Amino acid sequence: MTTITEPVTPETPTKGPVKGIEITEKALAKVRSALAKEGISPEQGGVRLGVQGGGCSGLSYNVRFDTQPRERDRVFQYGDIRVFVDPKSFIYLHGMVLDYQETLMQQQFVFVNPNAKKSCGCGTSFSS
Repeated sequence: MTTITEPVTPETPTKGPVKGIEITEKALAKVRSALAKEGISPEQGGVRLGVQGGGCSGLSYNVRFDTQPRERDRVFQYGDIRVFVDPKSFIYLHGMVLDYQETLMQQQFVFVNPNAKKSCGCGTSFSS
């Protein structure tokens, strides 16, 4: 199995466009609590970010838990949290920032994606 592991540390300077995927502390905290709720330790698995066809703008974001990386995945390490991204999704997600937002009306992951040319009002669908 071939995976590309790219460790990310807070000390790493990020001048200019981000080459991989950036995740805010709020999003990491939510991923940690969700993994714990699912009974998955960070050593066992991680969170998978992806893109799939569909949605009102043509492509939809996908966030789910996975027990291990797949062949050819890019694996990003944020402290104790691993993030898996398949090669096709990485084309659309490189340079993206994943944040987590809590308001009175909703709680959700927010994708700030420089590759999105257009997105819909729900924030989960985009086109590039």
